[in-house]
Amino acid sequence: MHLGLTSWRTDHCAQALIEQAVFAEQLGYESFWLTEHHFSDNAIPDPLMLLASVAGDTHTIRLATASYLLPLRHPLHAAEQVSMLDQLSGGRLILGVGRGVGANMLRAFNVEPKDKRQRFERHLKIMINAWSGACIADADDPETGVVLHPLPVQIPHPPIWVAAFGPKALAQAGQLGLPYLASPLETIDDIKRNINLHNQACQESKQLIPTTRPILRTVFVSDDKKVVDTLRKRLSENNNASRWRDQCASLDDWAIIGDQQFASEKIAEYQKRLSMTHLIISHYHLGDLPQLLLRESLELISQLDSGDNKR
Repeated sequence: MHLGLTSWRTDHCAQALIEQAVFAEQLGYESFWLTEHHFSDNAIPDPLMLLASVAGDTHTIRLATASYLLPLRHPLHAAEQVSMLDQLSGGRLILGVGRGVGANMLRAFNVEPKDKRQRFERHLKIMINAWSGACIADADDPETGVVLHPLPVQIPHPPIWVAAFGPKALAQAGQLGLPYLASPLETIDDIKRNINLHNQACQESKQLIPTTRPILRTVFVSDDKKVVDTLRKRLSENNNASRWRDQCASLDDWAIIGDQQFASEKIAEYQKRLSMTHLIISHYHLGDLPQLLLRESLELISQLDSGDNKR
């Protein structure tokens, strides 16, 4: 099983991100993720730029987005940026892509919410075509074609995973034959249903069902019972993402908070029930836990034996 993680500090200066990614790489984590969001405290409007700051001080850890919002960008410019980061990192980019949520955010970029799926698919197809080295021309003026340089290191392009919530987004990911990247907000049962919808869309579109099954999950591990009990109580009482899931969902339906044995058993459950291939540790809902506790948790997670872990 591939083990990745999101950033766990709210300041996004280059040095802070480099320190986190280097620490994660030393522990054996295989990917470091940033999620794009706009117009809020600690926003990450350009994850590729921030990941570029990490590339030069790391060597093996993959650099990943969850997700890079395609409707907001010109597809050729986005394709160039992705290619440059893949070149800069020596072919270590994983491109998690999405459409964006929030009508105000989309309209701020002159994107009508009803158009986001169409723009997403059109832009992605242009980007994939550009990465092939094909001449990209305006249909109304084929004489003005351009060819992208440089191309990505990874051939034909970096892995593309689609962040999706609702049935329409899941269907679109399946129709494209791309892996579905499950969010940390959904319960195990929600993810199972979404996987079935995604698989069905793949089959109906005559696409192969992807064997890659990445899941973002809120995870914290500690052998200090008091610390675990306090965090479990706080997360159960302050469900910041309740609008995305059933109000009756328990903490254990959407997070893994406990000691090493508990975490190992839950991860094994995810692998058995969901065929999870990539576990990406999310820190978004953990709040202002001391850095020492977060680092200790990451160390303990890296040592877990879920029965199918590479380490």
